[in-house]
Amino acid sequence: MSFGKMNTTIKIISTTPTKDSEGFVTQGDTVLASVRAYKEDKNSSERWANRAVFSTANVLFRFRYIPGVVITTAEKIVCDGKKYNILSVENVRGRSMYYEIYAMTMEGSDG
Repeated sequence: MSFGKMNTTIKIISTTPTKDSEGFVTQGDTVLASVRAYKEDKNSSERWANRAVFSTANVLFRFRYIPGVVITTAEKIVCDGKKYNILSVENVRGRSMYYEIYAMTMEGSDG
């Protein structure tokens, strides 16, 4: 994957509960990383047809491995004002060089 294809900036966020001054718990977003990524939206190509396991996924992100940051399905991705739920995280070929993430657009997300 060349840098030329990784032309979309994404933020990987962790949603953690925080308490305000009155004691109410709200969900706060913590940015774990901001990176350049390759983004591919779901289309009717043969490649997406072969990914039937991820039938609910509607976007694929690929980006370089981030040392010291553990990405799981509990985190979210923010890209172009939309939030995405992470459905699958794969360390491509187990070589700690790239992540491949299948995600689904969150309904009513405003960034």
